[in-house]
Amino acid sequence: MSTLVAYFDGGCPLCSKEIAHYRRLDRQSAIHWVDILNDGGELAAVGIEPSTAMRRIHAREADGTILTGVPAFVAIWRRLPGYRHAAALVTGLRLVGPLDWAYGHFARWRFERRCAEGACSVTGAAPPAAEPRRPTEH
Repeated sequence: MSTLVAYFDGGCPLCSKEIAHYRRLDRQSAIHWVDILNDGGELAAVGIEPSTAMRRIHAREADGTILTGVPAFVAIWRRLPGYRHAAALVTGLRLVGPLDWAYGHFARWRFERRCAEGACSVTGAAPPAAEPRRPTEH
């Protein structure tokens, strides 16, 4: 299997802990890990905006296909011992869509929280506009 490039937010403690775990398992160097806070221009080279990369995990297949969210995780898992079965299970049971929906909510919360704490240091990664509040019906 060819090398996958995974782009992650190294400034996110939870993300960094998860990626550190994956890196320990990646003994075959099947994945090239890129911290988007110190990417050396790798995001720009493949046309990914830093602000977009801050919002969801991204991965790039050897053929140039960009994956985000749970599809990116599945691509990572397929290359890691101990996670290949999880990738097959998630894909086989058609859970990618529902899990991506849940991940999308988590990722948005994580990004908004990070920005509220002043940690949106990637150029263009302004906090998302607040959604208008709807009146509560009684």
